[in-house]
Amino acid sequence: MKRDDDVSWGRLGWIERLFLVLMAIWALLFFTGMAQRYQTLAAVAAIFMGVLAIVKIGRMAMRNLIWRLRNRLIVAYLFIAVVPIVLILALMLVTSWALVGQMAVYMVNRELDNRMRTLDWPAETLTRAPARDPQTALTRSLPMLRRGFSKFEMLATGEQQFRYPPDSKLSAPPEPWKNASGLITRKDGDTERLFAWAHSEQGGNEVTILAPITAELLSGLVPGIGDITFPGYTQRSAKSHVPAAANGLDFGVSFLYPMFVPSWENPTAPPRQLYFMVDTRYSAVLGIVFGQKADWSELAMTALVALVGVFLIVEMASLWAGIKLTRTITGAVHELYEGTQHVREGDFNYRIPVKGTDQIAELGGSFNTMTENLGRLIVVAKEKERLESELAIARDVQNQLFPKDVPFTKSLELKGVCTPARMVSGDYYDFMALPNDGLAFAIGDVAGKGISAALLMATIQSTMRTQLSTANGSPLQHLSAAKMVATLNRQLYATTSPEKYATFYFALYDEALHTLTYTNAGHLAPMLLHGNNLEMLDSTGTVVGAFPVAVYEEKTVTLEQGDVLLAYTDGIVEPENVYGEMFGEDRLKDLLVKYARADSAELIARTMEAVVHWTGEGELQDDMTMVVARRL
Repeated sequence: MKRDDDVSWGRLGWIERLFLVLMAIWALLFFTGMAQRYQTLAAVAAIFMGVLAIVKIGRMAMRNLIWRLRNRLIVAYLFIAVVPIVLILALMLVTSWALVGQMAVYMVNRELDNRMRTLDWPAETLTRAPARDPQTALTRSLPMLRRGFSKFEMLATGEQQFRYPPDSKLSAPPEPWKNASGLITRKDGDTERLFAWAHSEQGGNEVTILAPITAELLSGLVPGIGDITFPGYTQRSAKSHVPAAANGLDFGVSFLYPMFVPSWENPTAPPRQLYFMVDTRYSAVLGIVFGQKADWSELAMTALVALVGVFLIVEMASLWAGIKLTRTITGAVHELYEGTQHVREGDFNYRIPVKGTDQIAELGGSFNTMTENLGRLIVVAKEKERLESELAIARDVQNQLFPKDVPFTKSLELKGVCTPARMVSGDYYDFMALPNDGLAFAIGDVAGKGISAALLMATIQSTMRTQLSTANGSPLQHLSAAKMVATLNRQLYATTSPEKYATFYFALYDEALHTLTYTNAGHLAPMLLHGNNLEMLDSTGTVVGAFPVAVYEEKTVTLEQGDVLLAYTDGIVEPENVYGEMFGEDRLKDLLVKYARADSAELIARTMEAVVHWTGEGELQDDMTMVVARRL
């Protein structure tokens, strides 16, 4: 994947272009001071389009980031392993924070309730005391009141009225208040303050006790827990009471707790929702819960720290192992990618480094083997292409060797065709004119196929044409087919390897006598159709080129008008069908009889068509060559 990071106007999308246009409009309006009301509209639109552009750029950056398999696997590992662990740790932290905060609030709220209950009993007692001895009752109640609140005011009305302290200006609560206790808000001048109170009525007597909620009072509710405040009603102490952290995991906890507090001035109004906050630490709450037994608490914190440390070590080791495995996998994939790039550019000598003995290493080794084999195949393909080019040249050369024109005679018609099984053929046929309207023709089949067979065929043609050219001008009666074939045999044996030989049929036609003198050197017997009689012109000697001394004979037959001579190679009669049966001479004889009166070209075409149909294959099994001589 090729990535281009160049920035140009043409590469920007419509979102980025619109954002830049809106920013330009806003800057123009802002610095010129024109159209004030449109500045905000342009700014909002630019911000909106900027957010969209950032999202789009972020997505593009993410796609580029995870294009490499290594980054993708690392991101997948983070989502699969790290993110769940982080979520679990966050859940544990939030849960522990909520639990410790609730415990701290519970302890503070319980102690505050206990303090406020110390106001209930004196208030109830004093509602019965004024008629008898209120001062004695007050004296008995003071120790209890002072244990709960260092400062408080009290007002008793009824048969006798008295205040505590004597200079207190506390007034009776509004009429709707009856027996009540707890927290209450009361205005003190322009400031609304928070108080703990108890109000009791009995037999016409009323007692009201009011104690302010101060920072000092709150800090003493649960000693050692930390700072306790009612935001908006109490001030935080100048010196923090939050204990020092016991260790690195002893986090601070700040927790709010809602309370519904009525108003002194509006007894019938719904209570107002207030909050009190507790600032503490894990160790402070756990120490109080477990009775300030530092040994057990420190042991628990130490065990927790050790457990967290082990957890982090395991997590870091897992992360390291995951990244290492990821690098191993992605490194191999990257090397494969680099290798494919070299192969695509035609560099088959490039080899990727192979490390380890796992499946990935086997994959790298297989890639190297594949690249090596591809390199070899390319060499073979190029060599094959070169050979095919040479074969094409050889085919063109060979086509030039086959006779283009048939020598004219008044009484004999010749037609020859050679269809090679490959690009070049080892079959041979040739025509050559002789003096006094004589004619020589030959057909042969060289052992083997391809270039070597074609070269031997060219040698045979050259030798025969040389002999005929040398004898040109001699009377036909002085020419001997047997001697010419014997000379060919000696020359081939002397100039070719022992395994090279050929079958050869050579004939001389006398126009005046209408006779055909031939020598058959191991070639398939040509068929001579004379009327309704079919004669086979059998062999008169062995193949040429195999033995240094071989005796060849010649025979002479007279061709009558209408006689047809068919000479052929083994590619006509020996091809097999799917059942392994050869086409055979009998089928060829039937075709000769059937098409004897047809044109020579049609006889050849029908015969070759029948052979191809017999094999049922598109490719020829052997070279197919036929020569037809027809007496006119």
